[in-house]
Parts: sequence; C-alpha cells; structure tokens
Amino acid sequence: MVVASPPPLARTGEKKLLLPKLPTVDLSGPRADVAQQIVKAAETVGFFKVTHHGVGPATVSRMAQESLGFFARPDHEKKRAGPADPFGYGCRNIGFNGDVGEVEYVLLNTHPGSIAQRSLTINSTDPTKFSSAAGGYIEAVKEVACEILDMMAEGLGATDAEAFSKLIRDVDSDSVLRLNHYPPFLLPSPSSAVDHPAAELKVGFGAHTDPQILTVLTSNDVAGLQVHVDGDVWVSVAPDPTAFFVNVGDVLQVAMTNGRFVSVKHRALNVNAAKPRLSMAYFAAPPLNCTISPLPEMVTPSRPSLYRAFTWAEYKKASYSLRLGDSRLDLFKTQQQ
Repeated sequence: MVVASPPPLARTGEKKLLLPKLPTVDLSGPRADVAQQIVKAAETVGFFKVTHHGVGPATVSRMAQESLGFFARPDHEKKRAGPADPFGYGCRNIGFNGDVGEVEYVLLNTHPGSIAQRSLTINSTDPTKFSSAAGGYIEAVKEVACEILDMMAEGLGATDAEAFSKLIRDVDSDSVLRLNHYPPFLLPSPSSAVDHPAAELKVGFGAHTDPQILTVLTSNDVAGLQVHVDGDVWVSVAPDPTAFFVNVGDVLQVAMTNGRFVSVKHRALNVNAAKPRLSMAYFAAPPLNCTISPLPEMVTPSRPSLYRAFTWAEYKKASYSLRLGDSRLDLFKTQQQ
C-alpha cells in the first residue's frame, strides 16, 4: 500500500539525540543474558539486530546471487515464474487487495518439493542451483529463528523451552521466504533520502506488521527499511549484510505472549542509491491447523487472556482479506476487551 502522507522521518541531524536506538543482540554472549536482551527488545520495540548468528557468509551470498540473477532477467522471463498466487513472481501488486509498491518479488513456500518445482521457472537453465541455494539458506535461517524463539521462551520463564520453535520445526509449518527487489530511487542531488521531505520518497512496501510468528531478514548494503517506534516516529535501519534483523509478528504478540511482545510496524522505502536493494525475509509460521493460544505463564488473574484462541489458518485468512495498513488485532480480542 502506498502511503499518501507518511509520518515524519527521523532526519539526519534533526533531534538526533532523541531518536530511539534500535537494539542489537550478540547471540554469542552468555545464554541467560542473551535471552533477557531478546525479551526486552521484543517487549519495547518488537525489532532487533542479531550478530554472531552462526550462518556462514557463503550461504547468504549464494541466495543473494541467485536472487539478483533472477531479478536481472528481462520481464518476459521473470513473468514465467508468476503470477504470485500466492507463490511465485510478482511486480508492484502486493497481495490481492489493491496494495502496490515500488517492488518486485518472489514468494516461496519453504518446503523442499515446492522450491524444486518453482525453481524450474526461476532458473530454467540450472534449476538445481537455485533450489540448492534456497534450501540451504532456509534451513540455516530457520535454525536462527528457532534459537531465538527458544531463548524468548526461556527468558519468559516458560516451562516448555521449545513452545515456540516446535511450531516452525513441524513438517507442516506454513513458513515462507520472500525475496524483495527494490529499484533505486535517484534524486537530483547526492543527498541521502532521509534528508528529503517524505513527499519526495517512494514507498517500496507500505507500512504493515507481519502476521506470522517471527521474521528474520537480511539485505544488501542499500538502506530503505524503517521501523515505527515511539508513537509517530520512523527510524531508519542502517543496512548490515553480515547481520540478521528480527521482528515480532502478530501471532507472537496477540496469542503466544498475550500482548507482552510488540508486533512492530515497518515499511521499506526506495532510497537514493546507485543500485537496487535486495532483502530476503524468512517468515516463521505454524502449521495451518495449529491452534494458537498464550503460554500458560502469560495468563494470570491480573492479566487474563487478551485474545481468543484461533488457528493459524483462521488468522491468515483474516489477515490476507485486509489491506496492508489495516488492523487485524481487534478481530480476535476477547469480549472483555
């Protein structure tokens, strides 16, 4: 969804000291300390950067090279991998409700058989090369997501440390991988895009929250990702191709932590750059028939369940029936809310 009047940007040099600092979590630290850092970031911002995650640069580079190779092809070749219904190649149109952006993308089901089949149209000359790169990347990033989810559960004092991660380890997990390619937006001056009024910026992917449990994203060295924090402030995320960026999804907020974690609103802008931005987002999701409800430790007499139980299929259907910026959370509040 293209945002007609975006909230003010956090501009370089303007109230710089007042801008919130986005959290960074070093996964190589003492486990108990890391778990608490993750919980604090998930509670306060719903977003954090992860370093020392254990995924080798070659795994990320292979996936990025295969993605950029596909997006560099002529339009008529890329269209053979589409339309995104829901999986496959899409351009500008995001979903089925009129949302558009300055982006082209490939959406992949993460099951190996589905990837192998889709690879036939993504890289027709050597489909095994794409499927191998995608499969290796997905498995590596899934392990990062599971490790983070386990530490979230531990940090929350859950009896079952795998309460969250077992949902995406399930063979029927509905997790997906999205490859986003944003064209460069060249301004007449060499200034950074964050120094220009919001009206001069192009929205690559409109403001939204992710409906799944957790998102693990990496990108190249081109900026564009922004996170909505502290009421009405958009904070630009400095790119770091060596790190992953993690954000809490709706399911983790509304049901599994009973509102304790924050499903963060974010967007992608097409910034002033000489090359396109590539992002690769792994959306960790449970099986479609899985019933989602809060951890027992998250429900107390003083804090009853804020949202009714639902299946992921039910929430996904409601989510996809709305536009990007529309709120889904109110649909599942309990009657006392």
